[in-house]
Amino acid sequence: MYRKGICIMDFAKLHEDVCFGRAGGKVIWQPRIDCWISDRMFADGELPGIYKGMKKVDIYKELGCSARVYEYNDCFQPVYDDTIRVSSKTEGEYHTNIIETPVGTVTQVLKSTPSSWAQLVEKWWVCTEEDLKIFTYIEQHTNWRFSQEHFDKTKAEWGNLGAPTVFIPRVSVQRLYIDLMGVEEAVYALMDYPETVEEYFDALRECHLRLIDVINESPINIINFGDNIHSGTLSPALFEKYVLPEYKIRCERLHKAGKFVCAHFDGDNRGLMEYYRQTGLDGIEAITPVPQGDVTLEEVHENLGDMYLLDGIPAVYFDEEFPEEVLVECVHKILDLFAPHLILGISDEISSNGNMERIRLVGKIVDEYNRKIEEQNGEKA
Repeated sequence: MYRKGICIMDFAKLHEDVCFGRAGGKVIWQPRIDCWISDRMFADGELPGIYKGMKKVDIYKELGCSARVYEYNDCFQPVYDDTIRVSSKTEGEYHTNIIETPVGTVTQVLKSTPSSWAQLVEKWWVCTEEDLKIFTYIEQHTNWRFSQEHFDKTKAEWGNLGAPTVFIPRVSVQRLYIDLMGVEEAVYALMDYPETVEEYFDALRECHLRLIDVINESPINIINFGDNIHSGTLSPALFEKYVLPEYKIRCERLHKAGKFVCAHFDGDNRGLMEYYRQTGLDGIEAITPVPQGDVTLEEVHENLGDMYLLDGIPAVYFDEEFPEEVLVECVHKILDLFAPHLILGISDEISSNGNMERIRLVGKIVDEYNRKIEEQNGEKA
């Protein structure tokens, strides 16, 4: 925790120790608070109360808890060869991204929204089979580099609030769903021109393996697949065909370099729980239990086995419509079911309406749990 701005706990070390089974049974509390911060900053231009004028790093210090420092993501940067030209332009509320290649040009159009800094997709990158062929070329001509400068800058900013952590680009069908086409058009593509889709997936896999080779030479040891897996849009058949093989290949490559590997499963999970232990992953992030998701904590535990749970507390329990007692009961249940294979967090983030004091409350429960573990292990306080 932090006292008067001075760190008295090395959260970065505890984070890695928990992931790699060196923590002696202790767990770590890692809530994500980006939504709460960004919505207030967008609406009011400043944060309320004691958080006024604070940066995100300062808020974590004030709360005395660890951060999942995905700010390290930009350590890994795509490098296009000289046949690819990337540009953008903004006209009013519309922002257009452009990629020019020898085999054609693709564009994406984003539109500003009045309620947040987020932008909505007005036009997807891929609207035709020919667009997807252009992206196959792009993946084939993309390499990766590690930025030591960005690593050092991020390390200096975040210190020991959390271990260096990254999430890497989405695999196969999730890439089509979320980044390139949207769900409906991607499903049509799988049916209408499967050979072109398969060729793209092959190129994407090789591009990502080049990225993993760079990751494996880096000092970053905790790797997330940022796929936002949701069984409402990804059937078991699609998961088995397009996601499961990619996860096995990725995990094998990363595990050879001693990395801890997890993936982001949010939304509904019931249709895919049976595959958790087949993926090769060490853990799964953001599985959302009832009443927010569609699975119970007991079902998640049964299907994860000895895999790690990252997060686990429904975000709605930080809203005041739920009594504190409900949150406390949930935290104790998660500790009983999943510790020590647990990086406790919020599935997915505290909402814009969340009560930040409840983050402190969970922190006190975790501190008390870890003190008991230390006493059992004969450790000095």
